[in-house]
Amino acid sequence: MSEENYGEGSSREHAAMQPRFLGVRAVIVKSFARIHETNLKKQGMLGLTFADAADYEKIRQDDLINIEGFDTMTPGTPLTLVLHHSDGSRDSFNVNHTYNQQQIEWVQAGSALNKIRTTLLSA
Repeated sequence: MSEENYGEGSSREHAAMQPRFLGVRAVIVKSFARIHETNLKKQGMLGLTFADAADYEKIRQDDLINIEGFDTMTPGTPLTLVLHHSDGSRDSFNVNHTYNQQQIEWVQAGSALNKIRTTLLSA
């Protein structure tokens, strides 16, 4: 989770690879630096933005997070973030994405290179 302009000023490609190698599946922010979101997509990660920036304040450090709608993800359709708080309560809200169908396939394959490899092997 991050606030505004995530990825600003960093070595963009490496900044996108680092969360992937740490096992991160999704980066959820208020906004992305211009090219950083695209680099996350190529790395097979979900780059999501809060539909309502105020929802950022609902997140607690020890939350377990589910992203609903990933399996049926389509271009232009928001996903739902469900926060399971340690006190047993829950919060849920929409998060947006800018993925087209090809980019969704990259994420489902684990990265753009994985998708290309499976496409070439099946040809």
